[in-house]
Amino acid sequence: MTRTQTNKLPVILALLAIMLASCSNELDQPELNNNFAGGTDFSKTDEMIFSLIGVYQAVTSRGWEQPLVVSTRGDDVNAAGDQQGLINQDRYVYDNSFFGSRTLWETYYGDIIRAHTGMEQISRYMELADEDGIALGNRYIAEAKVLRAILLFQLSQVYGAVFIPESSDLNDFANVTSVPTKDEVMQHISDQMDEALPFLLDMRPNERTDLPGGVTRYTALMIKAVANQELKNYQAVADATGQIINSGKFSLFNDFYELFKTPGKLSDESLFEFQYSDFGVGEGDRVSHLYNPYGPNSWDPTVAGASSGWGFFEPTMKYVEFMLDREETVRLETSVFFSQKGIDSLVASTPYTDATLPAFVSPTTRDADTNTSDVRSIFSSGKHYMPTNQLIPGRTAYGSNKNYIVFRYAETLLMYAEALLQGATGSGIAADQAVNLVRQRAGMAPLSGVTLDQVIDEKYAELSMEWGKRFFDMVRLGRNDELSYGGRTFTPDKAFVTYHQDQIDEFPILGDIVNN
Repeated sequence: MTRTQTNKLPVILALLAIMLASCSNELDQPELNNNFAGGTDFSKTDEMIFSLIGVYQAVTSRGWEQPLVVSTRGDDVNAAGDQQGLINQDRYVYDNSFFGSRTLWETYYGDIIRAHTGMEQISRYMELADEDGIALGNRYIAEAKVLRAILLFQLSQVYGAVFIPESSDLNDFANVTSVPTKDEVMQHISDQMDEALPFLLDMRPNERTDLPGGVTRYTALMIKAVANQELKNYQAVADATGQIINSGKFSLFNDFYELFKTPGKLSDESLFEFQYSDFGVGEGDRVSHLYNPYGPNSWDPTVAGASSGWGFFEPTMKYVEFMLDREETVRLETSVFFSQKGIDSLVASTPYTDATLPAFVSPTTRDADTNTSDVRSIFSSGKHYMPTNQLIPGRTAYGSNKNYIVFRYAETLLMYAEALLQGATGSGIAADQAVNLVRQRAGMAPLSGVTLDQVIDEKYAELSMEWGKRFFDMVRLGRNDELSYGGRTFTPDKAFVTYHQDQIDEFPILGDIVNN
């Protein structure tokens, strides 16, 4: 594959970003944008792919605050810095005036509607297409369903009961009399993946040459699995993850540290990731995500001029101590970007001393970037850190050119193992084998007769700082004590973020919902 082919998707996304921004003021009237490409000639069926790429662009263009609203609860991460709404949320005190909760709802729904717009456009192309074009259109619609499902899944994880759009016509919501429960949303997502699966490509995302890294049937199976995990339908989880495992197409990237950096982009471990690119050049157009919230607010980078972060997202002392007690090495080094103040606090509050801490517990990473922060956060997320020696020369933004992993094979293996230990019947490898594949990559000794508690600990070690997965696991399992730490008290009625007052004003029925 040539470099030109590899870069096709980001280039098109950059063009669409400019085009779609011009109609962003009509987000409240998405049904008017059914022809958002502008004067589309639907007889040109070879241009149908642009409607699909518009959906990819919409889904991956996330504002900085949105992943933080999804992720910043649980005993793996603290809200740090000066964002009081996030700080309150992290302590299970939900503020219905917090801008992050408003923009999460508004932009996710705007992009879900855009996905429906894309599907409706593709259907119009199909009316004029030949047999091959119709088959292609069915696949593109299936991909759009999967992309839509990612956003709807995260919305329901955060809010519980949410609306389920069925088209781009907002008139459907003019007189709503009920709001689907979280269980109903998850079942809808599972059913949608069943609809999409027959039309999707049977390959890894990184095997695609038309849209490298795009959705495949294994992305849909993963989404079906996570939806059913929320439903505690563990046999469906085992069946879906078992299909991914038995395909033989996926493997763990050999270097956990580099998995979250440039070498790990679109690896054989990836089931889906949001793609961003500097196009290999030091200036000009780029497709990017704002990673500043995850980085230290001061540092000494090995590449002079590289920007620091904002210090909003901090791994917890509980997580660090948990990993040290397990004698974790590469997973702890990768997940936590230490500062000296954090190390001093660790020594002051735990049995560890400067002499007993491993050498990698250092404010300087193996790539020679030094975290000098002593305010806002004492640790930063290593999974959202891009070494400055991996930046494209000329680019200085924190994390520039870094992809954002959404689903990966290690999670598949651990979900499969948990499902078996929750009583499901497996269709392939044993729970021990699944867990030990993950542990082997981390340099941990194999387990025999693995227990449910051990699998849950393994998920804590492997998946922390990734999309709130630890928090949602603990809520699902009813492990309230794990979430009650550092002065926090978690109770089941705190599982869902409060709807923003703007949403309640628009849909008064939301004010009547008690999410339990």
